[in-house]
Amino acid sequence: MKPYPLLIFDWDGTLVDSIQRIVTSLQHASKRALDIEIGEQQARDVIGLGLHEAVCTLHPELDPERQGEQLKQVADAYRQHYLYENDVPAPLFNGAGDMLENLKSRGYTLAVSTGKSRIGLDRSMHELQVADMFNMTRCANESKSKPDPAMLFEILEGLDFKADQALMIGDSEHDLKMARNAEIDSIGVTYGVHGRSTLNRYAPLACLDNLSQLQQYLHSLSNDQPVAL
Repeated sequence: MKPYPLLIFDWDGTLVDSIQRIVTSLQHASKRALDIEIGEQQARDVIGLGLHEAVCTLHPELDPERQGEQLKQVADAYRQHYLYENDVPAPLFNGAGDMLENLKSRGYTLAVSTGKSRIGLDRSMHELQVADMFNMTRCANESKSKPDPAMLFEILEGLDFKADQALMIGDSEHDLKMARNAEIDSIGVTYGVHGRSTLNRYAPLACLDNLSQLQQYLHSLSNDQPVAL
């Protein structure tokens, strides 16, 4: 019996190698809308949050009287650049497609909880041809942003699972903090936004360095023989 029949994946930085595309679009939007330059690490640290929350975190200096207008300007510039102008590729990580097919064939239920918008996730899934791999997906613009646990609760309810049957897999502190807030176990992957030391603050079952380790670890759990990685 699988200890975690429901696997909930983050998208950007966990399954999809999209970090550089997001970073460059955030930098472009901040410069275009506000004439403010932001560093790469600043942009990386907000990946996983909903777009509104990410912009607020990046720009605490916004004029309170114009904040709503300015947030919209940055968000619109980001969407335009990310979806239509940015030529930085955002492919699946090597081995991700095969891993998802393997997990699906082994009887796991797969879901996604992401800071992307619905239009962004659907577009990415369509381009990468993986939409049929997932039983349910939730996006920040139709729920509450990470680290609020609302998206995870909605997935549990929608797929009829309990928290102790689910495992969250993500690359950022926002993913693992959301899982902790939902009382769901988690696994961190270190090839995305945040490294091992940051992820370990949220007590994941493991921090893994690549997708082959992730698949090996999940298979070992289903055989009641977790491996040391």
